[in-house]
Amino acid sequence: GHLVRHKTIHTGEKPYICDECGVAFTKRNDLKRHKRVHTVEKPHKCDVCGLAFVHPCRLKVHRQIHTEETPHKCDICGAGFTVCNSLKKHKRIHAEEALQT
Repeated sequence: GHLVRHKTIHTGEKPYICDECGVAFTKRNDLKRHKRVHTVEKPHKCDVCGLAFVHPCRLKVHRQIHTEETPHKCDICGAGFTVCNSLKKHKRIHAEEALQT
C-alpha cells in the first residue's frame, strides 16, 4: 500500500484519473477533492459577498479582497500581494533589473 503509493512520487505515475475530464492524480484523495469541481457542491461561502468555493484555501485568498490584506511582501521593495504567485512574478522584475546593471 504505502510503498506502492510512495513510488508514484519517483515514477510520476498518476493512476487516479477523473472520469469527467481526464485529469490524473497520484493520490486518491486529490482526485476526490478535484471531483467536486464538476459538481455544484461549493461548501465554503464568503460571509461578505456570498461567493462560494470548492476549496477552503480559495475562500481564504478571496477574503483578502475584502480586507485588503497583502500578507506576501517583497523583501526588496516592500510591495504587498494577496497571493504568493503574484509575489513570485513581481520578484522577476527585480531579478531582471539586477541582470541589467
